[in-house]
Amino acid sequence: MKKDGMKILAGNWKMNTTPEEGISLLEGLSNSLTKDTVGEVKVVIAPPTIHLIPMVEKLWENSEIAIAAQNCHYEDSGAFTGEISAKMLLHSEVDAVILGHSERRAYNNEDNMLLANKVNAALSQNLKVIYCCGETLKERKSGIHFDIVSKQIVEGVFHLDAETLKNIVIAYEPVWAIGTGETATSTLAQEMHAHIRK
Repeated sequence: MKKDGMKILAGNWKMNTTPEEGISLLEGLSNSLTKDTVGEVKVVIAPPTIHLIPMVEKLWENSEIAIAAQNCHYEDSGAFTGEISAKMLLHSEVDAVILGHSERRAYNNEDNMLLANKVNAALSQNLKVIYCCGETLKERKSGIHFDIVSKQIVEGVFHLDAETLKNIVIAYEPVWAIGTGETATSTLAQEMHAHIRK
């Protein structure tokens, strides 16, 4: 998965699709996404872990789609039932991993320090990282949204040097607009994007 100046369109499948449904969806995407249809956009899909190996095998012929895992552990191996390591992902020939997703932060209590360790683990295995950041509705209404996102980024990835940071894609999630009835307009999103770039 290249990054420098490239536009990236990533789809997180979350906990959806059976293996058969996933392969069917992948085949439809693969047949419709060619160099002509995607242009300079890199398409990344993040299916459930159980789909990763068969999907990597299916995509050997189509370099227009990259595969990302939805998570990884910060250790290479050990007694961590239900987890998957960055080393395992590398050997499965996955391109990238999503870290810091709002659902992982909320439901699995993943904080910025834990995520920094996961980032290190992923980078040590030469995986690209899609690092998510974003604020809740309460945080936005309290006016601390810029501070929250800054803290997530600084604590999660700013321990890396400039060269290593080239392997990180920052993905802004306006958590406050998911299922709340609130709308994340392009103006509000661009305002946060400008803050993140700064």
